[in-house]
Amino acid sequence: MEPRHPREPRDPSALLALYDRQMRRDARPEGPGGRVERVGDVVRATGPAHAWNGVLWSGLGVPGTDAAVAAQIDHYRAAGLSFEWKLYGHDTPADLGDRLRAAGFTAGEPETLMAAEAAALPRDVPLPEGVELRAVTDGAGVRQVVEVHERAFGTDSAAIGRQLLDRLAADPGAVTAVVALADGEPVSAARLELHPGTDFAGLWGGGTVEGWRGRGLYRALVSHRARVAADRGHRYVQVDAAPTSRPILRRLGFLELTTTTPYTYEV
Repeated sequence: MEPRHPREPRDPSALLALYDRQMRRDARPEGPGGRVERVGDVVRATGPAHAWNGVLWSGLGVPGTDAAVAAQIDHYRAAGLSFEWKLYGHDTPADLGDRLRAAGFTAGEPETLMAAEAAALPRDVPLPEGVELRAVTDGAGVRQVVEVHERAFGTDSAAIGRQLLDRLAADPGAVTAVVALADGEPVSAARLELHPGTDFAGLWGGGTVEGWRGRGLYRALVSHRARVAADRGHRYVQVDAAPTSRPILRRLGFLELTTTTPYTYEV
């Protein structure tokens, strides 16, 4: 399939503008029961409690910012949903993070939005000896993904499992997940979210259990998912990279576009 934007420059500012337009301002619902709304200068996603609920994009000016923030709190509170305001480093106004904290949000750890041309990434990164990749297609595979996430990150990943089950049941072509097995034991897992009609596919949840880190599994899973994205017609893969992942991704050819920080509001 020919790229949709064959002349799109690969400099970070152009990629960021494309990402903002396709993945934030023109975002589409993900998973059953979800909807995306544009209300004034805010684009938000609302769905079941186990889905991702939050603000995807905002283009706010100083005079209306606090009222817009309060309106989002009212919206999600009325639905009984905790939510996230996904704040990017170039969003306006410049003090939006301070305003969110003043309104009762809690800031998480910042990450770096990175992107690369999928077809240009290494395609044959070898797996450690004795490790095989297996596509996740059913509940048993999802349970293995959840197990890896909880062991790797030390967090409750039940909601991720429910989201993945929902997506596999409702639209299996929009998400693919893979688990790495060593003698039948899940030791690494990751998923790829495909966004039909856009140039981007998202790399999410790449995690490896302690004892298997530093053996190339992260690179192998990036390579595997980039190959799938390219084969499905997506020009770019993007990732919200933690500090530990950023050097690996940079060496693979990813560009740093901006930072992203989750601001959460609990109802």
